[in-house]
Amino acid sequence: MIPLDRAIETYLRHVAIERGLSDHTLSAYRRDLATFADWIATQSEVSSTGADRAGGASVVRDVGRLARADLAGFVTYLATREPTPLAPRSVARMLSSVRSFSAFAAGEGWLPLDPGASVRPPKAPMRLPKAISVHDMERLLGAVDGDDPVQLRDRALLELLYATGARISEAVGLSVDDVTTLSGVDEAADADTDVSVVRVTGKGNKQRIVPLGSYARAAVEAYLVRARPLFAARGSSTPALFLGARGARLSRQSAWLVIQAAAAGADLAEHVSPHTFRHSFATHLLEGGADVRVVQELLGHASVATTQIYTMVTADMLRDVYQTAHPRARR
Repeated sequence: MIPLDRAIETYLRHVAIERGLSDHTLSAYRRDLATFADWIATQSEVSSTGADRAGGASVVRDVGRLARADLAGFVTYLATREPTPLAPRSVARMLSSVRSFSAFAAGEGWLPLDPGASVRPPKAPMRLPKAISVHDMERLLGAVDGDDPVQLRDRALLELLYATGARISEAVGLSVDDVTTLSGVDEAADADTDVSVVRVTGKGNKQRIVPLGSYARAAVEAYLVRARPLFAARGSSTPALFLGARGARLSRQSAWLVIQAAAAGADLAEHVSPHTFRHSFATHLLEGGADVRVVQELLGHASVATTQIYTMVTADMLRDVYQTAHPRARR
């Protein structure tokens, strides 16, 4: 007999050591499984009074009694709990944590079968990515224009986000050495060709190489020469590309504030978040004729199906333009 809470702790140690999950991901797993364990305890208390458990789930005091009905009942609880039912995507995320734990428990021999294998999350409505127009992106980037060190850093950060489609965590995680120049020769033109690229480390520590356009390259170079040395002198030595005012690596929260300040300065009607840059990067590439497979590689998507969501955005835009511009589009 292994108590459920002890089994959960064993699982969390396993994923921390064997799978090398980040602290952020590990905290999410711990939080989700704590919610599950608390709900199980509540249902066990209800059952001990003689009341029936929702969904017909069994009383779980040790992990060996965990059943499919427990996971299914947990899903129902999350989706209908008062006063704050969770959205389908949030339910799916929490169920994923619990299913991962149940699969581990079955693999350890604590359960004869994996009770989570046949439990499916609620279907989430399709949410198309939010992108802003090229014109609005230019306004956003132009809102950060100045020669003081903070403005140079902020412009370099925003230009890099739009030029590479990097996630905000990937951008602030960059080191100076991750920005490099590849030299080549254009034999047809008999001229040297230099291309700046960024080595981005994404989910699962997978790395990808993304070109850096001329605008972003100029902004990053200006920051490296005229601003970063001033920040670096205020703190301990760090290889981080983007530094805060005290010389430490720029945090995600600080980068988010940079984006919000730029959006306010540009007076944009749309809500702008760090992911707006990533969505706009992908959408604008596809609108410009880029192949979806290329965009997949640039974004670091494991599946092209994820990237194809952006093709629906551009298709909707084409439809809207056609409906308003073609003289015989509608009666």
